[in-house]
Amino acid sequence: MRAVSQQALGGPDVLETVEIPQPTLRQGQVLIRLAATSVNPVDCKLRAGLVGFLGEPPFTLGFDLSGAIAEVADGVTEFRTGDQVFGMVHTRTGTYSEYVTARADNLAPCPAGLDLATAAALPTAALTAWQALELAELRAGERILVHAAAGGVGHLAVQFAKLRGAHVIGTARGVNHEFLRDLGAEELIDYTTTDFTAAISDVDVALDLVGGEYGSRSLRVLSPDGRYITALQSDVGEDPRYALVTGRPSRPDLIVIGKLVEAGQVRVHIDRTMSLGEAAEAHRVSETGRVRGKLVLTPW
Repeated sequence: MRAVSQQALGGPDVLETVEIPQPTLRQGQVLIRLAATSVNPVDCKLRAGLVGFLGEPPFTLGFDLSGAIAEVADGVTEFRTGDQVFGMVHTRTGTYSEYVTARADNLAPCPAGLDLATAAALPTAALTAWQALELAELRAGERILVHAAAGGVGHLAVQFAKLRGAHVIGTARGVNHEFLRDLGAEELIDYTTTDFTAAISDVDVALDLVGGEYGSRSLRVLSPDGRYITALQSDVGEDPRYALVTGRPSRPDLIVIGKLVEAGQVRVHIDRTMSLGEAAEAHRVSETGRVRGKLVLTPW
């Protein structure tokens, strides 16, 4: 089968299409014929060696998947061949390939009425946003600041926070403000022209999807009992208000998110759809920081 692999760490050009054996199943797993995957910012960091939890190359990138189950291993009772599923995997064999193996308990049925390409845009971004708000214990009436609000995680966090009854403030380029208002954001700050620390205060939760010096700056706008949640490394250090969220596979969370999508209460925005044969170009696009929502990759 075809897969996008890399033999070395580096820029997008290290990504190449190769022929590798089709994966074999272990107990509790299913084999999925890939319909689509998506690009997450962490993919680019792993490719370049900026984060290293996949170890040394060669490996195949990708965490998100959607597709039809082609084979079911022993011990799997919740799915059968032909079922359409979506989910998230954390393996060195990734999802940039024609077939993917995944633990059945990391998958959920695709939301009714949602095409498979759109379903593949959801898992990592939606799980990260959902679990961040759970970690923050965000409550109705609280004020939440979402940095990079128009990105993959950010635009879903805006919607989840709105559903919880929160007052949503977002930082984003001005061109994305109308998009975010339509998703439920009440206040928007153009970070290219305005310092958010001078524009707002008394925030109950800051969700940092930028990292770096945004950490200490976010602490300055928190209320006395505010919470700072980040998905990236920042300069906050040991502050007791700090917590790190790493989106993790979760069937129960995916099922809840899927029901919200089915009901039309949450939508995922796809910036563009590209082929896995264009993975290197997709990474270049991702690294511009100008992606609204998600980049989706479909097979060759």
